[in-house]
Amino acid sequence: MSSQVRLRLLPSARCLFDEPVQVKVAGLRSRQVVTVRARSTDERGVVFNSSASYRADDGGEIDLNRDASLCGSYVGVEPMGLLWSMRPNALHKRFQKTNSLNPHVVNFSVHEEEGRVLAEATNERFLMGSGVSRVPVKEGNIRGVLFTPPGEGPFPAVLDLYTFGGGLSEKRAALLASRGFLVLTVALYGHDDQPKNIKEVHLDYFEETIKFLKKQNKVGSKGVGVISLSKSGDLALSIATYLPGVQAVVWINGCSANTALPLHYKEKQLLPALTIDINKVISTESGALITKHVMHDPLTEEHRAALVPIERAAARFLFVASEDDLNWDSKAYLDEMVGRLKHHGKENFDSLSYPGAGHYLEPPYGPYCASSFHGVAGRPVLWGGEPRSHAAAEVHLWRKIQEFFRTHLNCDGAKTKSKL
Repeated sequence: MSSQVRLRLLPSARCLFDEPVQVKVAGLRSRQVVTVRARSTDERGVVFNSSASYRADDGGEIDLNRDASLCGSYVGVEPMGLLWSMRPNALHKRFQKTNSLNPHVVNFSVHEEEGRVLAEATNERFLMGSGVSRVPVKEGNIRGVLFTPPGEGPFPAVLDLYTFGGGLSEKRAALLASRGFLVLTVALYGHDDQPKNIKEVHLDYFEETIKFLKKQNKVGSKGVGVISLSKSGDLALSIATYLPGVQAVVWINGCSANTALPLHYKEKQLLPALTIDINKVISTESGALITKHVMHDPLTEEHRAALVPIERAAARFLFVASEDDLNWDSKAYLDEMVGRLKHHGKENFDSLSYPGAGHYLEPPYGPYCASSFHGVAGRPVLWGGEPRSHAAAEVHLWRKIQEFFRTHLNCDGAKTKSKL
């Protein structure tokens, strides 16, 4: 490495996962062209890489907040482009960061055109801010993790239904707690001593989680918020419709009908499952499937019984759809729900849609995922989206989610903002 070239990450090389960093290079020759690279390994050992070429200014400096990439994983001025443009070194792999205890570590490096390393720096991107409490929960039927911000509170309470599949993801819950929310993330099956597979979903489980959340002594909101993604979107709708104590729901790229498994409550079926038409699956040359239109139409007489009657819900909704979602037609489901609520004279909703975004809208600055294994399909699927537009959508949505919950989960008392 060159002792003259310096690579700096500002304001600090340690930050929260959802915070931007400014990448600056100094000590280069005037107008020198170099390649800046980023590299990271996820929890499953998959390596992710990105690179972009830049030309230094007359003073031998590069600032990614100011300067445009000439070529590489992206072009143009993209201050966080090296993070969202990272790609796996294997086909159909999605970046896995579910455990909140260890940071997402990204190694940045500057290279001459011949490949020699001129400078390096390491960015540690934490999921938990300083003082956030993480407590595994195994109470009654509940299996999950509770995150509590530092300070006395009171804090708004949020139930995170990040994943419907087996296991548990802590990323979104830990970051929300770092932003001042008391968050319980739960697994529905496949975690700890839970069954590996289920044949029906019981709302009784979520009723238990809401009661658990509301009794936490630092909770200040009268009811709880619910945040979802994909299949858990229709679960969030059902929770708000059939269970008391829910004030605000964020529905992200879900369905307006109950999908995949029948929904039960108090040993009775509430909703049948909306099923799929296997003939509408599209195969691609990469081996990944497109499943955008495989669900039966919930507006037809045959399948209408699976629609979640959200017009009965008292909660406030934030509906979020990616217009290039290839998993299913999220925008059509959003439009259907908005139309139905308006038809019933309801105004308890806001909606956002993002052109160019794909299915997996997550906290910002993680690698964009084009395709990965789908648990229900049993094959890789294309998730849709264009990387730059998708990354911009994640930044915008993350701010909107926090604003939505702060507005509709009102708390008395001082608010505490967590910093790493």
